[in-house]
Amino acid sequence: MGDELRIEVEREAVLRFGGGAPVRAASAIAPFGGGWLVAQDDATHAAWLRPDGTAPVRVLDAVGGHDVFSAAAGTKHLKPDFEAACEVRVGDGLGVLLLGSGSTRARMRSSLVGLAAHGTDFAVADLTGLYLAVADALGTPDGQLNLEGACRLGDRLRWFQRGNPAAGVPSASVDVDLHGLLAAATGRLPPEAVSVDGVRRYELGADGGFALSVTDAVALPDGRVLLSAAAEETTNPVDDGPVVAAALALLDGDRVEAVTTLPRRGGAVQKIEGLALDGIDHDGVRLIAVADADDPDTPSTILRLRVLW
Repeated sequence: MGDELRIEVEREAVLRFGGGAPVRAASAIAPFGGGWLVAQDDATHAAWLRPDGTAPVRVLDAVGGHDVFSAAAGTKHLKPDFEAACEVRVGDGLGVLLLGSGSTRARMRSSLVGLAAHGTDFAVADLTGLYLAVADALGTPDGQLNLEGACRLGDRLRWFQRGNPAAGVPSASVDVDLHGLLAAATGRLPPEAVSVDGVRRYELGADGGFALSVTDAVALPDGRVLLSAAAEETTNPVDDGPVVAAALALLDGDRVEAVTTLPRRGGAVQKIEGLALDGIDHDGVRLIAVADADDPDTPSTILRLRVLW
């Protein structure tokens, strides 16, 4: 590995909707309609962050009559678990493609969110065939698929498997044909027909005695990729565990150039689950990041980061 990244936290704020309700379980972020769309992995609504406030945006119909899901309510198995968000072209404009983690059959869906005359709209697709193809390409054991991040690289979408080193499952990625993926997300192509190739695996190191694994990714203009990662005490992709460290990692292809642990805030580790590019500097980049507290009663946070190398 090369030199460490330097990470500066320029600003931090809690995320709440206009009425004061917390933005729950922030898991991904992408540009949308002059602001940012933040996925909530345990709800049927995303949060649309704009200069005039934050509003809920429906991205999935209610599931079994529920719009929010939790272990306490016995509905966690129903949650969509949208963990990746990418800006894509929708018709004549731009929208956001949300992708489930694939960690259960209920989480193998996409939601294509766009702007409409009346506000926003969405189209949901069952992509089970594609998820099974990704698991096969990665050689992922049954029950260990957990796709937590994605970024666009030209006409491909690089999709990242979080991995679970404690179970012998490495962090990894595949490249998916973006045109085919969008065709499958709009019902114009069978999901299993989408091209999957370019398998890569990553060793991100460990912190606090636990291996770091991928939580999201953002592509840089020079073709490299910046990852967020977390070290979490869990043995499977469904149950949360204590997060002992979080980090950013710089990749060039499958080579890890640098890894740096994120500074603790108020003595706590912030589990970065979503990254988006907010600007380029001559010696680094500016990012928007969202962090999940893994507590439905605690608002997620948004951070503005400056990353230097």
